[in-house]
Amino acid sequence: MKVTDHIEKAKGETLFSFEIIPPVKGKSIQELYDNIDPLMEFKPPFIDVTTSREEYVYIDRDGLFDKKLTRMRPGTLGICASITHKYNVDTVPHVLCGGFTKEETEYLLVDCHYLGIDNVMALRGDAMKEEKYFAPTNGGHRFASDLVEQINDLNKGNYLHEVIETDNCANFCVGVAGYPEKHMEAPSLKSDLKRLKQKVDLGADYVVTQMFFDNKKFFKFVDEARKMGINVPIIPGIKPIAVKRHLQLLPQVFRVDIPEDLIDAVESCKNNKEVRQVGVEWCIEQSKELKEAGVPVLHYYSMGKSDNIKAIAKKVF
Repeated sequence: MKVTDHIEKAKGETLFSFEIIPPVKGKSIQELYDNIDPLMEFKPPFIDVTTSREEYVYIDRDGLFDKKLTRMRPGTLGICASITHKYNVDTVPHVLCGGFTKEETEYLLVDCHYLGIDNVMALRGDAMKEEKYFAPTNGGHRFASDLVEQINDLNKGNYLHEVIETDNCANFCVGVAGYPEKHMEAPSLKSDLKRLKQKVDLGADYVVTQMFFDNKKFFKFVDEARKMGINVPIIPGIKPIAVKRHLQLLPQVFRVDIPEDLIDAVESCKNNKEVRQVGVEWCIEQSKELKEAGVPVLHYYSMGKSDNIKAIAKKVF
């Protein structure tokens, strides 16, 4: 079922969903199941599965180092199929511009269609570690809007190199990212919202936001989006702070502000166990306010760990 259908079926009730990352190569999928199992009591209608882009590794060959391109966390599509089979829940694989040609993207979408996957999250993806700025893969898309357009074309039977007359077209529900504090590369929030509007106009069906810690910024973002004519569901993405290092890491990597009250509470903690509890309590209050405001879904960035997400969900759902 499509994400938008789940939202419509809920008739105003806020749904619970979360996002997981594939295990590193060589790890068992059971570890993933062990972290999904405790969250199933909250009846998530869908689970997002991230996709990692390629990265370079250096292999020692008798003192000489070979530079090889690899993916440390492959398996997104296989994990989606496994989760659907095991839990009877919809999955949302993340589809990236970075690291994929247009042809590879088409093949991935065809596989999703064969597997009965109804939803995809269309993202540009991050720059590679060696890059200062994002550079598209040779033969790939530069912007998420281009990716949305390709998916929407496929839904109409328009493949890359031919139009196929068929009564078995894909019918993907397309999610895209939104940034309450603007994308780090956008010159302003208004210009960023224009890019979001473009993605919606090209066929995006719903928006999931980047993490934020101040609900006022989310509410303002939604207001401005609505004024611009973005009328699809906007789902807040939430991440609880778990370690003290997050005070430096999250603003640096994601360009988000952390409220002073939360900073003070984390800095007063004696250890990361206390930090984790502060993060849970902040996220509970954040979630309750968002739920009371009638958001369609509360979407949690679990990063593969479920104990703090379960503690939050128990108080909210």
